[in-house]
Amino acid sequence: MALNFHQLHIFYTVAERGSFSGAAQALHMTQPAVTMQVQSLEDYFGTKLLQRSTKRIELTEAGRALLPYAQRSMELIRETDAAMSAFTSKLKGRLQLGASLTIGEYILPRLLGPFGREYPDVSISMKVMNTAQIMDDISNHQLNFGLIEAPVNHPDMQMDKVMSDELVLIVAPDHPLAKMDHVTLADAVKHRFVVREQGSGTRLVMEEQLKSKQIDPSSIDIVMELGSTGAVKSAVEAGIGISIVSASSVKHEVALGLIRVVSLADTRFKRHFYSIYLKSALLPISAVTFLAFLRERDLQQWL
Repeated sequence: MALNFHQLHIFYTVAERGSFSGAAQALHMTQPAVTMQVQSLEDYFGTKLLQRSTKRIELTEAGRALLPYAQRSMELIRETDAAMSAFTSKLKGRLQLGASLTIGEYILPRLLGPFGREYPDVSISMKVMNTAQIMDDISNHQLNFGLIEAPVNHPDMQMDKVMSDELVLIVAPDHPLAKMDHVTLADAVKHRFVVREQGSGTRLVMEEQLKSKQIDPSSIDIVMELGSTGAVKSAVEAGIGISIVSASSVKHEVALGLIRVVSLADTRFKRHFYSIYLKSALLPISAVTFLAFLRERDLQQWL
């Protein structure tokens, strides 16, 4: 019998989940099948890897020694997929992902077209929802992976930077700030704001940057909190307040003269977008290829 990656993957998932039943659910296998594969791996090495006498599976000394090698083997497979995806001209399958609101509404629609033209045999299914919903769907195996606007901490999730974004200050064309070429952040926050709801990636980046400039976010005159960037833009256009949003989300309105971007003289709202997926999952080649596309291409030509 030869050592195979499939068994290492199963062993790693059992160790990570702490139970055969949890690993079976994560791997879409039956529990007896998971148990059999781990036993085969133990037979191969001639030693016990897992201690099954307690309610929660625990690693033996041999299991603890094997675990980092199993993890490295998974990382190597992912790296191999990523490297070889550049040579895959006949990629087929389904690309299924979740995207948080700004990414799904304004960023990805401009990128999925070029990706689809390069890989016409890949069908694309995207859900636009908040980060918590994306994480729930990934955990429940409804999605392979997601793209989110702010980093999160989850013991079962792998998170990687995939692309960058910048937020800008937007005002109505007849707003007093619209006549200025640039303003300081301290001057901007003297005006009324329309903002995204608490918990949104855009709101989080804005508040962190304010704190870095010794400005208390709670001191801002927020006249309206809204659940989408589209609603925020409409409120700014109507003169209700000013806001800070992704530059990619206002290109259309700026071109039409409905909204004006005012440069901030003393700060830039830079952020990263992240991919997120289960550590125990092996992403399909369509997902690996798409994430490599986001990381390696000059996306500004489409954005």
